[in-house]
Amino acid sequence: MVTLREAIAEAEKKGVALGHFNISTVDALWGIYDAARELNVPVIIGVSEGERSFIGVHQVKALVQSIRDEFHFPIFLNADHSYSLDKAKEAIDAGYDAVIFDGARLTLEENIAATKQVVEYARGVDGEVLVEGELGYIGESSSILNEIPEEVTKSVMTTPEDATRFVTETGVDLFAPAVGNIHGMLRDTKNPHLDIPRITAIRGASGAPLVLHGGSGTSDEDFVNAIKAGISIVHINTEIRKAWRDALDTFLDDDLDAIAPYKILKNSREAVRKVVFERLKLFSGMA
Repeated sequence: MVTLREAIAEAEKKGVALGHFNISTVDALWGIYDAARELNVPVIIGVSEGERSFIGVHQVKALVQSIRDEFHFPIFLNADHSYSLDKAKEAIDAGYDAVIFDGARLTLEENIAATKQVVEYARGVDGEVLVEGELGYIGESSSILNEIPEEVTKSVMTTPEDATRFVTETGVDLFAPAVGNIHGMLRDTKNPHLDIPRITAIRGASGAPLVLHGGSGTSDEDFVNAIKAGISIVHINTEIRKAWRDALDTFLDDDLDAIAPYKILKNSREAVRKVVFERLKLFSGMA
């Protein structure tokens, strides 16, 4: 079975990107796996601190690992947006494939120092755990937005110079820049366009595979151009949360007496599968 590091390297070689999708429930996990299996492409499951707390740090690891082992499929687990060394250590110790330390709210110097601690800990425990660092604030909420949060509009996008310094001094395996992306989806319009030349410059200067956070609401054209420019992993969360919720609402509107969760959530699983299928097809150059 390939490792996540090998899957990323293969994606870069092919000029495509891996899809990263968050889960809070088992039906969403199956929906994501169903789509990846149908297209026969690797996929990354993400769980934020809140999602890990809800499902269980070790329990979600066991779920993803069981799919990998039973079906011999390249499905990987990432500890998404860890805001402290302790939370990052917890995921590393549990055997996750990757962990993100999110120090985007810190100063550059503080972010470098904290991220470096996570990298050093991961190397001491298991050299196969990839560590991702993040530089540039893009918000923190995977939700439907009426407007871009003021904190995001006032933030500064990542520069190639700062990216190079960050990657060099921390030793991260993956790097997530702010390039016009935002967490969440705008309610009535597409999210802002990505700064494609900035992505190209950051990838060339830093030398690290790049991760695009806040992919929900981004246009297909921007995705394609961003991947060509050097994005290796794309995060999608809000889109599948919305699809999951809409399918749940529709089911309950049609059958208010339903009480069996496995019947109620079947539609949500399929709704997640459809969204993930289209995204993976696009990211893999099959669209």
